[in-house]
Amino acid sequence: MKNRTDELVENPLRKVEAFYDELLAHYGPGKDREIRAAAKLLLVALEKFRRHGGQEWMSLVTEYITMIRENPEKFDLMMKYQRGQSELCFPPTAEEVARNK
Repeated sequence: MKNRTDELVENPLRKVEAFYDELLAHYGPGKDREIRAAAKLLLVALEKFRRHGGQEWMSLVTEYITMIRENPEKFDLMMKYQRGQSELCFPPTAEEVARNK
């Protein structure tokens, strides 16, 4: 049975962020390394959206861009949930509920 710590380690967004950190290390102290690493991830993501997103793939991408531009707080909240940093993503376990009574 997986526990909460296992779920955090296996979280897909955390895995992508760990890979981003690997890319940063690859670029070393070079100029704009954060942008260069992010650009590589974006290129791969866009290619996957195009290949697997069907005819409406661009609207999926546009939804995220619109959210970042028009409602950055909502985007930040979504990222928090995706990282597993929210109780809404990880409801308390029975043990935690019992402990807090």
